[in-house]
Amino acid sequence: MSNSPAVLTDAPIPVTVLTGFLGAGKTTLLNRILTEQHGLKLAVIENEFGEVGVDHQLVIQGEEELFEMNNGCICCSVRGDLIRILGRLLKRKDRLDGILIETTGLADPGPVAQTFFTDDEMKARYRLDSIVTVVDAKHIWLHLDDSPEAKKQIGFADVLILNKTDLVPPAELDRLEERVRRINAAAQIHRARNCDVPLAAVLNVGGFNLSRATGLDPKFLEPDYPFEWAGVYALPAGTHTLAIGHCGHDHGHDHAHPHEGEGHSHHRHAENELDVVIAPLKSPPDGDFASPAALAAIASATEAAVLAFADWENKVADGGTVATGGTLQRLLLKDGCGHYPLALDAPGHFIVFEGCGEHPLHLEVGSENSRPVWQQDFHHSHSHDDDVTSVGISTPGELDGKKLNTWIGELLRTKGNDLYRMKGVLSVKGSARRLVFQGVHMLFDAKLDRDWKPGEPRTNTLVFIGKNLDRAALNEGFKTCLA
Repeated sequence: MSNSPAVLTDAPIPVTVLTGFLGAGKTTLLNRILTEQHGLKLAVIENEFGEVGVDHQLVIQGEEELFEMNNGCICCSVRGDLIRILGRLLKRKDRLDGILIETTGLADPGPVAQTFFTDDEMKARYRLDSIVTVVDAKHIWLHLDDSPEAKKQIGFADVLILNKTDLVPPAELDRLEERVRRINAAAQIHRARNCDVPLAAVLNVGGFNLSRATGLDPKFLEPDYPFEWAGVYALPAGTHTLAIGHCGHDHGHDHAHPHEGEGHSHHRHAENELDVVIAPLKSPPDGDFASPAALAAIASATEAAVLAFADWENKVADGGTVATGGTLQRLLLKDGCGHYPLALDAPGHFIVFEGCGEHPLHLEVGSENSRPVWQQDFHHSHSHDDDVTSVGISTPGELDGKKLNTWIGELLRTKGNDLYRMKGVLSVKGSARRLVFQGVHMLFDAKLDRDWKPGEPRTNTLVFIGKNLDRAALNEGFKTCLA
């Protein structure tokens, strides 16, 4: 595709794996890549499942080298063929800028990725850049619940293209994106018609290396909390009212709860229940709740609230008094509404933690709503029935190398079949360089990367994607590796 001279370099050649369920649009995407004027020398490896090859006739022929394997699925019997073809490509006089591997629509992309871990020459000469999964936005719903391959293709992806968006309404697209994010929260997601995404979103994106990924949802790596919002209120002495819902309210008032109107549909318990924890908070001397002392007090209260939400609840009927001692209060609502007296012997600041729900919360002082002097959303762990999920860990500090090796080894031994993807950037004690790791099932590779920059927080960032993942066990196991 290009007559420009080859660049002589020993850098590994990037490999992009294109996957997706039958009819999603993989060949359409491949043809877009091959006809774009990007000036790259690319080789294409096609895989078909069946005795007669067809896909190669659908691929627009250009200057690219095109290889076809049709004697089996690329994820099993032809992996040897794949290694032989990749070996032949290394003997070219002019260096390739990249390789595209299109898998059959029924393939599990995991073994394809494993090719670049198992063979020493493949590891040295090629770099698995990303797995790109094309999703048929209209028909994927037919396969998500009964096809393990469809879930695996989404779970393995670094880039997800929701294709054929012109065939479904926007609300359906939103619902689909929410579903695939529950399966794989670390992937970059693009919506497309006829796979019309920028090539920069597909080629050389470094998606398999978490440290270079740009589309990661920041909230995904936040710790999970049993509540989704907290606010600090400055309250005078006396009896006030904690009001839930709109019932009997003047809607001209400002509402304290930032989630109002967003329509949260997940509930920790029944529809007419709402969990809250209210606790006194030490007031900062200068009233600045952005000060380090105030933030430390809030952090301490947050840790206590996590424990409170895990403890036994105190059920409070409509009209019952709520306690302010930091215990879990389960408010029993009537048609989504309730009014609960809050009696204070002395003025002060109080922090309120609210569980997951769609009922707006108001703190009334007299006839007016009190507004929080500080508030924050928290990443709430919603329950769902998907067996393929994502777990993110983000923890500052340095790791003990021996403890890390022991933990990873045991994890791969016991959970390797369930771990589709692992990737992360780690801070190891005694090393000035970042440790970047990636893994597929029971295969694992770690290399020292660049130096940590001056002033850069040495934070450990990890992502696990797979089935039957125990979030609490992964977090606790990783904490044991801290030096």
